[in-house]
Amino acid sequence: MTAFISDRVIAIIAEQAVLDISDVHLSSTLESLGIDSLGLVEAIFAIEEAFDISVPFNANEPGKSAFDISSVGAIVGAVEALIAAK
Repeated sequence: MTAFISDRVIAIIAEQAVLDISDVHLSSTLESLGIDSLGLVEAIFAIEEAFDISVPFNANEPGKSAFDISSVGAIVGAVEALIAAK
């Protein structure tokens, strides 16, 4: 994981959770950070905008998404893969 991508994703997630960046760790789950489905969608939009990527995520069927949201680290890894595929 590149530090820039990781730091930016953590900052976006922290902003959505209304937390300090130091409270968000790669092992954190969105649930443990208090991010609900609306916060998740807003975070995904912010990630898409920040990195100029399209995230393959369907909020209506998150379990069927190719975008792993199981932890902050998984999200960082998925973002890195999308950037690499550009």
